[in-house]
Amino acid sequence: MNMKAQLLTATLITTFSGVLSAADPQLLNLVMPDAKVVAGVNVQQAKGTQFGQWVLNQLQTQDAHLQELVTLTGFDPRRDVQELLVASDGQPGGKTGLALARGNFDSAKILGLATQHGAVTEIYGTITIIEDPKQEGGFAFLSSSIVAAGDIASVKGAIDRQTAAQPLPAAVLVKINQWSTSQDAWGITTVPPASLAPPNSVKGGAPNNPLGNATQSVQSAAGGVKFGSNVVFSAEAVCDTAQNAQTLGDLMKLMLNVAQMQAANDPNAAALIKSATITASGTSVKVSASLPEDVFTSMLQPHKTQIQRERKR
Repeated sequence: MNMKAQLLTATLITTFSGVLSAADPQLLNLVMPDAKVVAGVNVQQAKGTQFGQWVLNQLQTQDAHLQELVTLTGFDPRRDVQELLVASDGQPGGKTGLALARGNFDSAKILGLATQHGAVTEIYGTITIIEDPKQEGGFAFLSSSIVAAGDIASVKGAIDRQTAAQPLPAAVLVKINQWSTSQDAWGITTVPPASLAPPNSVKGGAPNNPLGNATQSVQSAAGGVKFGSNVVFSAEAVCDTAQNAQTLGDLMKLMLNVAQMQAANDPNAAALIKSATITASGTSVKVSASLPEDVFTSMLQPHKTQIQRERKR
């Protein structure tokens, strides 16, 4: 497939999905009502912190398609996007999904350049959907400040919901509001995380892995990151029974102790592990950890170097 022909669609979808505060109500109204996995990131907040700026800058230095997108259209997600929201119905394989963004878009310019590079268009109602040549994925500007991207059916669904609202279940909205108001980047799943993996991915696994077996009891989960002078990570898993929650918490503490011994020669990793707390209460297991943002950023440098080496092979 011609990569340039799909440049805008692929880059927008990839960028929106990869860069996962309080979720924008207008964007939430566009999410499919059967969404089981939802994640978001307050890009505006990220720009104001050292760690957030570091993450956004990685897009510029690591994503060649993003660089080309900026050159062709002048649209730069790091500058022009304020908030991102991605959602999925939770079906294994991840072939369907919706990414929504609020920002500043020159839709006419992007449309012109997309078609110039081989993208096709479809008029749905009054909205133009810009699609890849196989018409499997695309994006559409729902207004001058909102864009929707994903598989074609999901994009059309978002367009429909502009005029025919189909709200998310109250319990899902409560969970989204809980995490989006306390975290700058967050994600939730209302279905067992194990069910999200493609069926074939569990073959050949380690059936006697105690931690892996314990995670099978998790019915829903959530996590987030709070930017600032300290980068704070939080997560919560809800198990089917209090006993399984206690077992999961105990196993995680054991793994943490083992990791702490192995990290003796890495002060930064040891500090992160030492900051971690694991608490089991009822059917929930909560985990938190934090590091100064400059320390955490320095920890990511070896990972960045490894990625660069692998790309050169």
